[in-house]
Amino acid sequence: MLMDKEKNYILGIETSCDETAASVVDSGRMLISSKIASQIDVHKLYGGVVPEIASREHLKTIVPVVDQALKDAGITAAELKAIAVTVGPGLVGALLVGVSFAKSYAAAISKPLIPVHHIEGHIASVYLSDREVEPPFLCLVVSGGHSHLLAVDDYTKFRIIAKTRDDAPGEAFDKLARVLGLGYPGGPLIDKAAQSGDRHAFSLPHPRVEGSLDFSFSGLKTAAIQQFDRFKREADKKGLAWTDLCSLEDFAATFQEAVVTTLLGRLEEALETNPYTTIAIAGGVSANSRLREKAQELSAEKSLKLVVPEMSLCTDNAAMVASAGFYAWQSGRRAGAEQDASSVLDLERFTQA
Repeated sequence: MLMDKEKNYILGIETSCDETAASVVDSGRMLISSKIASQIDVHKLYGGVVPEIASREHLKTIVPVVDQALKDAGITAAELKAIAVTVGPGLVGALLVGVSFAKSYAAAISKPLIPVHHIEGHIASVYLSDREVEPPFLCLVVSGGHSHLLAVDDYTKFRIIAKTRDDAPGEAFDKLARVLGLGYPGGPLIDKAAQSGDRHAFSLPHPRVEGSLDFSFSGLKTAAIQQFDRFKREADKKGLAWTDLCSLEDFAATFQEAVVTTLLGRLEEALETNPYTTIAIAGGVSANSRLREKAQELSAEKSLKLVVPEMSLCTDNAAMVASAGFYAWQSGRRAGAEQDASSVLDLERFTQA
């Protein structure tokens, strides 16, 4: 895709969970700067994100993070075309910090305010990773709080083909990692442990929602925890450690394989009625090495173009918000002082409003 000669700098702001992020992106495709203040070390003490603490951390860091993003980009606020901010879904207290700051900042420098849906942002990370890819394509967005299979018909037009009915994959990884004593965040730790494990050490279900492509990971998570408890009980009776019956690596690999197989199985089914030639995977769980490996196999088998964002764009970041904000800005989307944050926000209704 050819870039416009004119510089269309968009400042993106992301505070939906536990990263305070700001980024400058030019014309939706060129990443100019990206600054992220992670809270992982803070929340690691509690085994997961504590909403109140997350909000306080955002308040501490949002001003220096935005200032640094502009400094790294080598531009002034006056050179921006617009301010894009995640307005939902997410932790409402955390979101409010970003939305309140963005509203004030946009008003102070007399620039348009562009509201962005968090899932819309993850989809836009695809454009930052591959400057040639354009809609339409099929996108699987998987993260700690979300699991969506979407038809991306245009830059701001999406159709939800499937979504999770309960837990998201990232939630399931985090919970199992706590049970196994691996720590937080669970996804990368399980991925690392699984590298040398047997992916078929025991049997796990692949839950289905009758008559739908929707995901359900709650049952899979519960089944894995129950299997862990069975290993522990059996090991206790024999005076052994549970890892003598099934190694940590084998357990992690088997659970990870079940999650990945379920995700890509739904994507493959969706292709039967949505014959796109390009597929994309985005969101925090798209950093999972096994998911990437199996997605490559699927794309090769089906002769499809596959786009998966680089690692730095998989987890929550503001570059994806700025990219999505550019296309929303082009489409005429704007927000005023009445803009609020929302912990629950339907993607289709939001982008069609």
